[in-house]
Amino acid sequence: MSSTPPAPRSGAAKPQLTPADWVQAATEVLVDNGIDAVRVDVLAKTMGVTRGSFYWHFRDREDLLLQVLKTWHDQATEDLINRFERSGASAAALLGGLMSLPLRGEAAVRSASIELAVRAWARRDELARKVLDEVDAKRLAYTSQCFIALGFGFQDARHRSFALYSYVIGEALLYNQSTPEQRKERREYMEKFLLAMPLQKTKLQNNVTAQSDRKSNR
Repeated sequence: MSSTPPAPRSGAAKPQLTPADWVQAATEVLVDNGIDAVRVDVLAKTMGVTRGSFYWHFRDREDLLLQVLKTWHDQATEDLINRFERSGASAAALLGGLMSLPLRGEAAVRSASIELAVRAWARRDELARKVLDEVDAKRLAYTSQCFIALGFGFQDARHRSFALYSYVIGEALLYNQSTPEQRKERREYMEKFLLAMPLQKTKLQNNVTAQSDRKSNR
């Protein structure tokens, strides 16, 4: 018995999309056009697929938006903190590294664009607000711990953490308002300003060191 061979397919098969592809596409639309533009039909048309393929990965639009927020939360906070922690750097070096984040070229510009879009979204959506508040709290807590590790008091560490966080966000969002040299100078200034011990505490530490030296020389 002879069989008829299958007809050759025209064109190359499209690669199968993953949930991460949909999340990335949704994030790009969020950045470019805002949360109202993040719709299943818009994304499907942009990606050249049918709406049906979306439902292989997500229950509905809300499920997708939740994954967009979770991905941003993890990449902008959890993964970043874990990467810094694994570096084994000192607390001062960790804080210096955090202050250098807005200076990292295109990666910094993209991160700032996503963050600005999420913050705009959070002004009108309770879930986005909740995730954003959690991200802000974790970042502030982490930098406060770094300042405490350097010997700053609890309240002082919290104030310096807030100042550092405000600087990093402001620098990222106003990236085009300065030259690379100006950003570098500002970063160096902020590092000296934020890591400087209060004069009173510095004198106390010097006195303790001097007393210790005198005892050891007796």
